Amino acid sequence: MQKGRHKKVRYIQKMPQTVQFSPRGKVGRPDEIELTVDQFEAIKLADYQGYDQAEGAQFMRVSRPTFGRIVRQARTVLADALVNSKIIRIRIGDVQVGVRNRSIP
Repeated sequence: MQKGRHKKVRYIQKMPQTVQFSPRGKVGRPDEIELTVDQFEAIKLADYQGYDQAEGAQFMRVSRPTFGRIVRQARTVLADALVNSKIIRIRIGDVQVGVRNRSIP
């Protein structure tokens, strides 16, 4: 049985085209780290498309503090992967794809 509050469904524009990124130049099989699709979407909205946390939260239909937490977690995952040469694997979680009244430019 799951403890705590039920995780709210997060809304994303579309699934990522690539679900794995792998470093080159490292001998052997690198370690893997997991980036959830909602973390991917939050990074895309905040860092790639330049939306602030309030706008990003509105697009994903979560609270602003939740959006900020998702972005922080995603940045930690990405930093770990870059610094330690890890494979980034994007995992699908509790998300709803492409269901928005307003599209993102």
